[in-house]
Amino acid sequence: MQSTGQQPQATAVKEEPKQPPKPVPPPEFQSEKIRTLDEAGLIQILKDPSATTFQKAKACQRLASTGTKEAIPALAALLTDPQLGHYARYGLEPIPDPSADDALRGALPKEKGRLLAGVIDSIGKRKDAKSAGTLARLLNNADPVVAQAAAAALGNISGLEAAKALQSGLGRTKGAMHRAVAGAALACAEGLLAQGQRAQALDLYSMLARPDVPKPVRLAAMHGIIAAETSLSRPR
Repeated sequence: MQSTGQQPQATAVKEEPKQPPKPVPPPEFQSEKIRTLDEAGLIQILKDPSATTFQKAKACQRLASTGTKEAIPALAALLTDPQLGHYARYGLEPIPDPSADDALRGALPKEKGRLLAGVIDSIGKRKDAKSAGTLARLLNNADPVVAQAAAAALGNISGLEAAKALQSGLGRTKGAMHRAVAGAALACAEGLLAQGQRAQALDLYSMLARPDVPKPVRLAAMHGIIAAETSLSRPR
């Protein structure tokens, strides 16, 4: 076979386009270091006036899982901060020490609007019975967000003082606030049963079974009465 004299052409290798480097956030938005700090380091961030809002928010989030009594003053100092108040409450809520309740209770007269409603919500989650009297007064707050938050917190806390406040609220509220109080009273009645306050729970259920109570709550209250009266553990 005769050669043509032509050399085979080399196949061109197609280069892959270079990927742009992954963007690196500026130092003030880097959270890796914060994730490794101990409690003392996190507290220092909260106290540092040069720390950014982002850094303080991340420190609050970390303290929700690592915080102890030592972190409470630094977290409490941020409760009135419009940007960091929510994060401070998030950090405080899981700390079992009673001084966390004291901090939230102490913030109530300093707050208003949604910040106040947020503190009230945290108090309800922690079931701070010492706050029941203050929350009862906040049922009359002119801000419906605050008043409804107070009702929900009383329902979560339950107990005799909360039940008395919600019973009073049922008789003098209307519209959305009446619905909020009714729902909270239902939760309160369930809490009373769990606490062994059967007679008081049945009194509250009976009040919630009236025709002027929103139907879903009324039906749930009637079910609660039947369940309590037919329970094998009921007093005989």
